[in-house]
Amino acid sequence: MSDISFVPKEKRFFAYIEQQAENIVKMAQQLKDLVYVWQNLRERVSVIADMKQEGDAITHDVMTLLHRSFITPIDREDISALAYALGDIAGLIHAVADTMYLYKIEGPNDRAKELCDIIQKAVLEVKEGVSEISNSMHHSEVLKKRCVTINQIENSGDEVYRKALAELFVQPNDIAAVVKWREIYKKMESTIDGCEAFANILEGIAIKYA
Repeated sequence: MSDISFVPKEKRFFAYIEQQAENIVKMAQQLKDLVYVWQNLRERVSVIADMKQEGDAITHDVMTLLHRSFITPIDREDISALAYALGDIAGLIHAVADTMYLYKIEGPNDRAKELCDIIQKAVLEVKEGVSEISNSMHHSEVLKKRCVTINQIENSGDEVYRKALAELFVQPNDIAAVVKWREIYKKMESTIDGCEAFANILEGIAIKYA
């Protein structure tokens, strides 16, 4: 079946990318809800897994449209990089939730909640950055400021991550718990790093189309 749509392909590219961004925002909220309301874990993690699969499907749609398009609104490699960066964030959010469930931790601590808050802030900025790609293509300073904000959030995430690790080894009586939480913290920090990776791509686009 042919790819028939009354929506111009240029707008469809941006629409798909925005769907991806909206999806990771919803996933981050689900993760935060999971951490703050430590109940019905299996069902909550399953919801996040389903959302991750939705994100994979959107990435597939982006790449399919990319292969079928002769002309694209921005360079092909930039569209591909944006799609995969957002997909990576979705995968990392799912990995955090899945690891917490599989490790059967008794409950989240304050540092885990703090890192989830930072993840949510970061993905909200990512979403705003996506919205500004089409609207601010020739106003690169807007995109660059968004990148700076994401980088600042990532720096705050690094600080909390380091504190969380340090606290683990103050009284390491339960080695199994230390190993579990070290892995969970690392996945949380990697999720925030994923948002910074997106910001680097966004900054490259801002410079290219300034």
